Amino acid sequence: MSTEFDSTADRVVIIGGGPGGYEAALVAAQLGADVMLIEENRCGGSAVLTDVVPSKSLIATAEMMDEIGRSGGLGIRISDDASEDDGGTVTADLEAVNKRILALADAQANDIYEGLIRAGVKAIQGKATLAGRDQVHVVEAGGTEYTLDASTILLSVGAHPRELPSAQPDGERILTWTQLYSLDELPEHLIVVGSGVTGAEFASAYRALGTEVTLVSSREKVLPGQDEDAADVLEFVFRNKGMNVLSRSRAASVTRTDSGVEVVLADGRRVEGSHCLMAVGSIPNTEGLGLEKAGVRVNDSGHIVVDGVSRTSRAGIYAAGDCTGVLPLASVAAMQGRIAMNHALGDAVQPLKLRNVASNVFTAPEIATVGFTQQNYRENPTDIDTVMLPLDTNPRAKMLGIEDGFVKIFARRGSGSILGGVVVGPRASELILPITMAVENRLTVDQLSASFVVYPSVSGSLTEAARKLHRHL
Repeated sequence: MSTEFDSTADRVVIIGGGPGGYEAALVAAQLGADVMLIEENRCGGSAVLTDVVPSKSLIATAEMMDEIGRSGGLGIRISDDASEDDGGTVTADLEAVNKRILALADAQANDIYEGLIRAGVKAIQGKATLAGRDQVHVVEAGGTEYTLDASTILLSVGAHPRELPSAQPDGERILTWTQLYSLDELPEHLIVVGSGVTGAEFASAYRALGTEVTLVSSREKVLPGQDEDAADVLEFVFRNKGMNVLSRSRAASVTRTDSGVEVVLADGRRVEGSHCLMAVGSIPNTEGLGLEKAGVRVNDSGHIVVDGVSRTSRAGIYAAGDCTGVLPLASVAAMQGRIAMNHALGDAVQPLKLRNVASNVFTAPEIATVGFTQQNYRENPTDIDTVMLPLDTNPRAKMLGIEDGFVKIFARRGSGSILGGVVVGPRASELILPITMAVENRLTVDQLSASFVVYPSVSGSLTEAARKLHRHL
């Protein structure tokens, strides 16, 4: 059966209800299109149900634990049945934590669904595949099948955790990041394989919650690809908090034992723990989507190839989010989706500018970045000025007991235009915004430094760093 939309309206079909999909649907509906969104699970996609919302909720609990752990330096004493010498005991009830996390994810999924319905979007639970250039085949959850005709199609199908043949997750002891929320007790010893953003975030969170953590990193330092100074600070903090970081150590296999798991490293070393989290990347959900039939090109990794306005190789078909491999961030997926619909429906649009994208690693301390990187500076040392200001010199940071972190700004030599920056510290995700606005609007270090800031405030380090880049004319 083929289902037609209202012939008087633009016809938009969106496959996938994650940030790229639901944001695109809202824009398309606002522009007057007749919009149908098909999501196999629930609105919000994996970002809401298993990835971003759950992980950052877990990290929020871990942050509170971390703050409590630092409170002794501020003169706070926690007392219970424990002796006064050890300051009392604070523990995390993982069953209660995960119950709260899943409730938050459920509420967010409901909010998104209700928002789509209010906007006039037809949200359908089911599986969708491309049936051609302008057709989508749908199998609803109840079994009903039909084909939708569309003038515009958006693919926002996300990605799933990569699995290794020698380390197959079982959902009990060997886990992907989507399976952690079924645990009802804290792991005694969690081995995290992979030191990228996901691995570092969960290693940081579980260490703060009181779990013994071993982080297996195949690289020389954690967070490969991130700012090197930031990675150095984070690794120092990890080790200082008792985390066992195994650098230049590649996991060859992970197997169950009678009491937990055993990770065998490529050099023959063996690490035993109670649980293992596999954080070794993700794979786009593009297999079986019908891309070849529709003439949509993918690269060697299976990601859909798109341009700056989210167009695929086939006219009328757009893609957004982790399935494109542009940047695996919910904010980027949402922007891709919005740009796609604005372009498809004839509204004003500007191509995605990755240089202006702010990102954050939700470890303790957080690491926020935007724009130019240390690598860019190394490649253009005569064109770029940079300054790095430790947070432990900031009066507000001292009051809060913040000892680790810094502010770094990159600026164009001569003009002083701010090209990028890095913030390492608690709530760095909030502190990066002024630098992001400066990059977006091409502000200079003098313009940033002339802005009034509250005294005392951690954000004062941003203007202080900018003042250090002033050049006498």
